[in-house]
Amino acid sequence: MIVADIEATGLDYRKHSLLSIGAVELEHPEREFYGECRMWDGASIMADAIAVNGFTEEECKDPKKHSLEELMDNFYHWVEQCEEKTLGGQNVSFDRDFLNDSFSRAHLPFRFSFRANDLQSMAYMDAVKRGIVIPHKNEHTDFSLDIILKYLGLPPEPKPHHGLRGAKYEAEAFSRLLYGKNLLPEFSKYPIINK
Repeated sequence: MIVADIEATGLDYRKHSLLSIGAVELEHPEREFYGECRMWDGASIMADAIAVNGFTEEECKDPKKHSLEELMDNFYHWVEQCEEKTLGGQNVSFDRDFLNDSFSRAHLPFRFSFRANDLQSMAYMDAVKRGIVIPHKNEHTDFSLDIILKYLGLPPEPKPHHGLRGAKYEAEAFSRLLYGKNLLPEFSKYPIINK
């Protein structure tokens, strides 16, 4: 599984641009990917979105950065080496839609499948199976990444959000939920709870 986390200039892949991709191959966690690009010409910027990921407007437009096409070509070649190309993540449909649109804009022949592994769903099912009270907010399940990390004995993800760091936290959470074990050395000091 490819655990990926992207950063973008906003929430709508049709009018906002991908800015960075972080990814970890779950079966081979030593295989990581991180890359950044400038936004595509004509894309919009939401101030709230870049406040979350820490990019400045100048960084979004930096002509010294890779183009979207160059970033997607690099990521495509990394994905080709993965044995399992199913996408996984915390907001996996958001990431999938941006990635697939970006592959299309770069005229590359790969698309992630509609079927993907959602970390929130896995944490929800794990909590139900164990009889643990599920947090709610506004009458919906509230399993944010930080709540899932706490549930699994991990610290919250540092801010601002960063694609590769997010992918690493998510990959560690998947490993703890799926296998009941630590995945990445940087998280080995945090004991696994709820197992």
